[in-house]
Amino acid sequence: MAEFLAENNPCGQSILRLVSRGNAIIAELLRLKDYIPPVFRLETKQDQQKYGEIISDFSYFKMSDEFDQKIDSNPQLQDLDEEFRENYTEILTRFYLVFESLHKYITDLNRFLDDLEEGLFIQQTLESVLLSEEGKQLMCEALYLYGVMLLVVDLHIEGVVRERMLVSYYRYSAQRSSTESNIDDVCKLLRSTGFTNTSASKRAPNYPEVYFKRIPVNVLYVNMVLGRLRSDDIYNQISAYPFPEHRSTALATQAAMLYICLFFAPSVLHTQTAKMREIVDKYFPDNWVISIYMGITVNLVDSWEPYKAARTALSNTLDSSNVLDIAARYAKRMQKMIPHTQQLLKEGALIEENVLDHVSKVTNVVRECNVTLRWIMLHASSPGPAWEGNKRCKQIRDQVTADAKCNPLQVFELLLNTAQFELKIKDMFKHLLMEKQNKWEKYKKEGVERMMELSEVFSGTKPLTRVEKNENLQSWFAAMGKQIDSLKHEDATASGRKIGQLIQALQEVQEFHQLESNLQVRQFLADTRLYLHQMIRTINIKEDVLITLQIVGDLSYAWEIVDSYTSIMQEGIKKDPSLVIKLRATFLKLSSALEIPLLRINQAHSPDLVSVSQYYSGELVGYVRKVLHIIPETMFGLMARIVSLQTSVIKELPTRLDKDRLREYAQLEDRHEVARLTHSVSVFTEGILMMKSTLVGIIRVDPKQLLEDGIRKELVKHIATALHNGLTFNPKAKTSELLGKLEALGKIMDGYRRSFEYIQDYVNIYGLKIWQEEVSRIISYNVEQECNSFLRNKVQDWQSVHQSKTIPIPKFPPTDTTSVNFIGRLARELIRITDPKLTVYIEHMTAWYDLKTHNEVINLKFFSKITKSVGTAGLTGLDRLFSFMIVTELQNYLNALQKGVLQDKAWLEMFAVVSKGLSPCCNIISNPGRFYSQYTSRAQRVWPQILDRVLKVGQMQLLRKHITCELNISCKFDSKHLVSALQVMNDALLAEIEAHYKEPSKPYPKESNPLLYELSTYLDWTGISNPYTKIYVTTKNLQFFSVLSFLFVVSQLPKLTYAKNVGSLITRRVQDPMDGVPFIVGMQTLLRQFHPEIRNQFLLYLGQYVKSHMEAAISSSSGKVSELPNEVVTTLHFLESFAHYSGISRKTLAAHIPEPILDQYQTLSTS
Repeated sequence: MAEFLAENNPCGQSILRLVSRGNAIIAELLRLKDYIPPVFRLETKQDQQKYGEIISDFSYFKMSDEFDQKIDSNPQLQDLDEEFRENYTEILTRFYLVFESLHKYITDLNRFLDDLEEGLFIQQTLESVLLSEEGKQLMCEALYLYGVMLLVVDLHIEGVVRERMLVSYYRYSAQRSSTESNIDDVCKLLRSTGFTNTSASKRAPNYPEVYFKRIPVNVLYVNMVLGRLRSDDIYNQISAYPFPEHRSTALATQAAMLYICLFFAPSVLHTQTAKMREIVDKYFPDNWVISIYMGITVNLVDSWEPYKAARTALSNTLDSSNVLDIAARYAKRMQKMIPHTQQLLKEGALIEENVLDHVSKVTNVVRECNVTLRWIMLHASSPGPAWEGNKRCKQIRDQVTADAKCNPLQVFELLLNTAQFELKIKDMFKHLLMEKQNKWEKYKKEGVERMMELSEVFSGTKPLTRVEKNENLQSWFAAMGKQIDSLKHEDATASGRKIGQLIQALQEVQEFHQLESNLQVRQFLADTRLYLHQMIRTINIKEDVLITLQIVGDLSYAWEIVDSYTSIMQEGIKKDPSLVIKLRATFLKLSSALEIPLLRINQAHSPDLVSVSQYYSGELVGYVRKVLHIIPETMFGLMARIVSLQTSVIKELPTRLDKDRLREYAQLEDRHEVARLTHSVSVFTEGILMMKSTLVGIIRVDPKQLLEDGIRKELVKHIATALHNGLTFNPKAKTSELLGKLEALGKIMDGYRRSFEYIQDYVNIYGLKIWQEEVSRIISYNVEQECNSFLRNKVQDWQSVHQSKTIPIPKFPPTDTTSVNFIGRLARELIRITDPKLTVYIEHMTAWYDLKTHNEVINLKFFSKITKSVGTAGLTGLDRLFSFMIVTELQNYLNALQKGVLQDKAWLEMFAVVSKGLSPCCNIISNPGRFYSQYTSRAQRVWPQILDRVLKVGQMQLLRKHITCELNISCKFDSKHLVSALQVMNDALLAEIEAHYKEPSKPYPKESNPLLYELSTYLDWTGISNPYTKIYVTTKNLQFFSVLSFLFVVSQLPKLTYAKNVGSLITRRVQDPMDGVPFIVGMQTLLRQFHPEIRNQFLLYLGQYVKSHMEAAISSSSGKVSELPNEVVTTLHFLESFAHYSGISRKTLAAHIPEPILDQYQTLSTS
């Protein structure tokens, strides 16, 4: 038996590695089921419209050329397809690899069988392998696991989704051109079967046998495996279940394997009634719901319905009288076992002596409880989606529930008691096994000492009351001492027999030599007999008991069913938080299920051991968290009431209080209620902390961490919901709801923060730290998701550093067509209410005013309200989102220019003529009004598009400037030392970089050095930055860009006029609205993205424009000018503001425009 798995046996090692791989593939399939990109389901109308033309099922292979051609001929589809490829190739590759490994598994199994048949493994044949115990198990498992893989794929990854993923992978990967690729075979194996895991769906014809036949498996091998599974107890489980009524439970694992393997030989299910009768009588005489792998359950009533022989054979089991008899039997057992286990769990019942004297009885109790639990949990569980619609299944389940009087509470109680009882027995036996050697030696030593003392007593040398010298007894007791000393615990059988004889001899010597009369001698003999009895008990402590307990305590069948008892567990915890201690035993019992998939992986020393253990342990820990989450959930409910009392009921005590009003302010009942609620919170905390640190699989669960994670999860849920609900706006509202919504949200957030501060000491957590970390994480995640719409390579949920499986941030469906979440809605609402065509920005008031009503829309204080509602993290997130929006606007503008205007021959010729006409820039243009207008009028249809983009960029830059200002003020107030340190660090670093550019030998941070990147993040959060000087996009040197920008500005300036009361340019006519400040800021931002030379050229052109108009005005008025022309005044105001926002000095302007003009303009404009 052991030889088959020896390192030097290639046959055994090959099949072991294959089976190990099979278990790892199933774990990977189960892991990936949670990462199927929703887009491949095409469930929403939006997805269908957007991706319907680039995602296809296997119909693609019939018309691949037309499909690809359609995409190639449409630039938009091409761009979308490329973006889709960049975003999903990684996850598609992961899915394809697991699909390919499934195909490789069956091809390797077939190759192994061929090698076995051809005699490649010396002295090994199919028959000889199946005679070996390990060989028999592995050969059966190999076929069974392949069947399970196919069913798991179909169960969790729907056929059409599978096809779409495979087609997408095929289109995007280079594998299709590779000769070694077996992608075609993988597609053939995993094409849709027509199966859907829903109650409404009908079963596909000949499913799953046709699916199982897609890659043929050696018929002889299948038949021999079925033969072994039918006749043998391949895992020797009967020894752990000696009672005949437990046989079906003992063979449950084998029954699951047989159920799967029968689909490889459907003729048995269809026609071979005798074989099916034999199978049902042996494996399914009293059960019809089975667990096939890690809690995946099937109902034979539904599953075997299409197969005549199987259906007929099962009819005896499903006879109503038989179902009634079985259900009543298990109901009776449950009613008996619940009080029995409660009795055994009472203090003092499970002491070592009792357990060791009644090992078989204890094992029987555990066995009986587990068999009862297994049958009731499986047969009374709610049906799976696939067999929910079957009337017969429903009818039988209803009968079982009625006949067995299945009360889920009682089932749960039995599960709790059984798990606790098992855990206590196991812990006791583990302790006894560890102490076995020491105890044996201790008892032996005590026995020998007693015998030697008695020998001395009868020698007459040791005085003992009324004991005469007796040499015979002296030598007999000395011999007995030697006999006891010679006992060895290694040879349990011989030692046990000898101890029995020694006990009898001691009994006889007491009777025959009238030693009973002497109390002390009698006591010595009784003590020795007791020690010998203890030695027998100790020698009987064997590992076999633990192995039996492990086998009968298997709960893998309930891996999924147990979830239906979650609500009962949570209700129990709500009533009594100390229930958590009992639940710990249940979780540990559930973790024993991990041994099934890991056994072969461990035997094969496979590197997959860690990843598979990690997956199943993670799933179980996730379930533990889910159950215990009721504690933080209830705590938050109590905290909400505490906050409500503190904020709206309990009055704040004044500094001075009249004694007459003392009763009024005492509010004893309200304060008592707060104290009671606080006590309840601390009781819940105590409940979870009672659970000791527990190793679940390979993950250690620390109760304190569990509590903190639970509190974080509940906090995240509440805050995310508050932000989502609080920042949803009505697009039809005439006046903005933003201010009111922000104030309401601010109150809600303040309430949560206050309650957190109040409760942190009672639950022993760092409230402020958790609050800041989680709020920051929620905002960052939502900003990331909102920014995805601007990115080509999108950050998926599973790639996000902010999203967590343990403490997930909830995702809400979008409430409008443009924004993904609340941060996007907030940003777009800000943009809407500060629209440059509806408002005027006045810088010295740092506020926006309505263009028509002149009412203030928002001011600088408004941004502090945003801070109160979404915090510093929200404001920084908003700033980041605006940056993305600005980048998108600039990119779209530059792309439109490159693909449109700057590609058009007529435009280029016009720009060339203008450029020639304006050069050199020191020349004065004669008749400037006519010269400039003839060119600006030619581009009338383009200017509005450019104006929209420039105004949007300027508007968002102004919003960014206000945000940085608010961030900086609040940081100086809250953390002045941090601001000072960062400011000094920033100045020092800039000085170093400037020094490096002046003299390259001086140091400069390397690319790998995170200093600049990390410092800039700190600077953004503290508002130590100037958005006006940011470079948003990298640009090429576009020909004629300065000419285009100049003509655009000149065309728009007549729409503006300088308002002295406002101190800036505003729109000339309300009918043609346009705000001056966003226009100027937008233009300076646009020009900053290019080389400074382009901006200088732009200023030169504007200087020439001013001088030419001045010259024309002087010429027309015979050298006397009392007032500057409108064009000059507006342009000079534009230039002054442009210089202010760009950080250009007056000296630079004076280089383009004579200083007297600047001075006269200043005088005339202020007079």
